[in-house]
Amino acid sequence: MAMTGMFSVSDAWRSAHPGAAAGVLVMRNVTNPSRHPDLDKRIAECEAELQARFHASDRTAVRALPSIQAYTAYYKRYKKTYHVQLQLESVALKGKALPRSPALLGAMVMTELTNLLLTAGHDLDVIHAPVALDVATGRERYVLLGGQEQALQAGDMMMADGQGVISSVLYGPDQRTRLRPETRQVFFAVYAPPGIGELAVARHLEDLRTAVLLFAPDAQVRALDVHGSR
Repeated sequence: MAMTGMFSVSDAWRSAHPGAAAGVLVMRNVTNPSRHPDLDKRIAECEAELQARFHASDRTAVRALPSIQAYTAYYKRYKKTYHVQLQLESVALKGKALPRSPALLGAMVMTELTNLLLTAGHDLDVIHAPVALDVATGRERYVLLGGQEQALQAGDMMMADGQGVISSVLYGPDQRTRLRPETRQVFFAVYAPPGIGELAVARHLEDLRTAVLLFAPDAQVRALDVHGSR
């Protein structure tokens, strides 16, 4: 399903990140309740699955996962640690709980921890289309979820709409297009460095769609697009 005229991929991104992939999932007629029993149940199952999988492991086993290694190679260039790895260690090795509220965030983080693919969520009604997947020059700045302004690092993968950056790999989503209780159209973006592949991104987006339908059964997929850089 294509999002004609709403999403584009720059030649600069393809050139700077050969072997990388990215995907977007757009759903309309969603809801974003503070909690939902079906989602809560699935998140609890996810926590149990992760803890059972890694119960006799340590950080070495987590770091050895192919997806984690792919992101680690990307983040290492900027002297940073992949935050999803830290979340996985917290849940699988330390028994910490995943967020359950609000529901769109809970579904996104659960799917992110299951597949280990970096995902950002946005309110489509606030986005000024089109959205472009691009590579940062280092001159861009945007306001993060916490309210602080952040300069991007040159070479980082990013997405921007008509008003500016909405997310980047290193710093996450922006405040302007953040998910809200009143969100009724959602735009999910996935960034995958070399070593992940387009098929894994597509499966991740399908899993995310399934998670959203747990609490928003009337939601409809407007677009599910995957782009690769070869």
